[in-house]
Amino acid sequence: MSELLHELVLSALRFVEGLGVWGILIGLMLEVIPSEIVLAYAGYLISRGEISLIGAIVFGLLGCLFQQIILYWIGRYGGRPALDKFGKFLHLKKKHLDIAEDWFNRYGPVMVFLARFIPVLRQAISIPAGMARMPLAKFMFYTTLGTIPWVIIFVYLGRSLGDNWEQINQVAGPYVKPLIFAAIVVAAVYIIIKWIKRSKAVPR
Repeated sequence: MSELLHELVLSALRFVEGLGVWGILIGLMLEVIPSEIVLAYAGYLISRGEISLIGAIVFGLLGCLFQQIILYWIGRYGGRPALDKFGKFLHLKKKHLDIAEDWFNRYGPVMVFLARFIPVLRQAISIPAGMARMPLAKFMFYTTLGTIPWVIIFVYLGRSLGDNWEQINQVAGPYVKPLIFAAIVVAAVYIIIKWIKRSKAVPR
């Protein structure tokens, strides 16, 4: 991270700090900086006694969910042409949108859950879900299911690291990888069950 970018991130986090748990919610909803950093910083604020653990987790979860709802509605009402034009302002590259759209079309709603553990695609997957007019209740169920462990892990690690919270990217790997593996297993089971049901429904 360049020195200028580092200073910009710290300035944004100081703004978050000034608003307490509401700053965490806004920071995650807008995601000007990655959610992992905001959540780790929230953990750091817990270690300093400035916010509570419950407050950080609840407002962290709400911030992440609000962001995904916004992306869902953009996909639903703006469609792919608008995203190809304005996606760069949301830090979403065309290749990421292509991958997310392909995965969603292939595997359906379960990808909304699985993609929550994959950086960048965490945001992008909400867009094809909206474009496909996936029922909002189902979208929120899978999104919440995948977001809860993500929020808890990074808040916990940030609190554990304390003043060294900026090392979050180095220490998060051993915690995130099992989540990704578990998500893949769940997705595989879901796809197999769906395939078996389709096979039984085909007349012979």
